[in-house]
Amino acid sequence: MPPGSGWPGDPARPDTPQARTPAAVRRLARGVDLTEVDARVSVCRACPRLVRWREDVAVAKRASYADEPYWGRPIPGWGDPAARVLVVGLAPAAHGGNRTGRIFTGDRSGDWLVAGLHRVGLATRGTSQHAADGLELVGTRMVATVRCAPPLNRPTTAERDTCAPWIEAEVGLLAGTVRVAVALGSIGWDATLRTFRSLGWEVPRPKPRFGHGAEALLRSPGVGPAHDVLLLGCYHPSQQNTFTGRLTEAMLDDVLGRAASAARMAP
Repeated sequence: MPPGSGWPGDPARPDTPQARTPAAVRRLARGVDLTEVDARVSVCRACPRLVRWREDVAVAKRASYADEPYWGRPIPGWGDPAARVLVVGLAPAAHGGNRTGRIFTGDRSGDWLVAGLHRVGLATRGTSQHAADGLELVGTRMVATVRCAPPLNRPTTAERDTCAPWIEAEVGLLAGTVRVAVALGSIGWDATLRTFRSLGWEVPRPKPRFGHGAEALLRSPGVGPAHDVLLLGCYHPSQQNTFTGRLTEAMLDDVLGRAASAARMAP
């Protein structure tokens, strides 16, 4: 979908600068506000393998969505620009966010996550179907570690590192308000720790181990009022976890409810 062509929620313009190399990602992620970070993320072309995959999927499509247009671009963060709760995932799904243009939207993982957020008061409705469905997040923002749908849901380390300046820029702009981060899966957990450390935050050593319900405290650097961010681990709401019972609604609600409560109580 070309930028600025009318897709609901598209943050980009036809002239939004495109990053085509890792160096360009680092350069373009610096010194701009959150709206512009979203726009630049959404047109990034720095990882050739991911660009080919996401665009091939958007042309070939899944049979059940054959009559629908696909977004086929990177997915920017989404939600409250002054969020107190940050949800960190892995990457868009090929026929979820890569189709709808919004993270955790249009697939089973999104159904599970948004229903849980709604049950604890962090979303205005319990379904996430398409970018114009009226859903709003309450004091919450979602971000992905890697912004393009990867083959087999497995980005390479080089692709993860190329994409890292985007999440670092986004978290840096949100850090003044965020009080709780919910990491979905071990990759989201590691990415959250890595991102806050890169921004100069104090991260516990040795590295805290991921687990469902695991906790760690991240301490802000000495610029402005210091505060902690509570990091919570949550199993990813993938079908592999939800169909097998590894993650239940009660388990999801426990972590998201703790996040909502902690965010409300934090100064």
